[in-house]
Amino acid sequence: MTLEKKIILLLKRKKLRLAISESCTGGLLSSTITSVNGSSKVFTMGLVTYSNQAKTNILKVPNKIIKRYGAVSVQCCLAMVNNLSKISKSKVCVSITGIAGPKGGSKQKPVGLVYIGIKVGKKVVVNKCNFKNKGRIFIQKQTVKKSLNLLEKLIKRDS
Repeated sequence: MTLEKKIILLLKRKKLRLAISESCTGGLLSSTITSVNGSSKVFTMGLVTYSNQAKTNILKVPNKIIKRYGAVSVQCCLAMVNNLSKISKSKVCVSITGIAGPKGGSKQKPVGLVYIGIKVGKKVVVNKCNFKNKGRIFIQKQTVKKSLNLLEKLIKRDS
């Protein structure tokens, strides 16, 4: 059984709803979740908040966070997941922000740097990942895989 299928079953069993906000993965995590039959019972929304404008306008990430720390930061990821939780009214939320490349990285924030925020109930975890720069698609797929693994672990722990 695929990880996404296990997550859908876990969410159904625990009567939890899931919402996702993605930046560098461009909807790939939402697409992976909704490819599972029955996901409509637990999946409330998937937002692709790719631009800083979308992060501030839709997710209400304060402009000062983006100016001070950047869109690819723990602070932005945390604001994304917490505000998504308010907007979606979902108990389980995921936010992703990062640099998928091939360009756009720096010494401080290299291509492959991704933050994954997961909120289950009141518990929030932000995971910093540094994926090898093996291309844009590779980084996006690794981010989705890591998100699913973290999601499963945190939903199970919330028992």
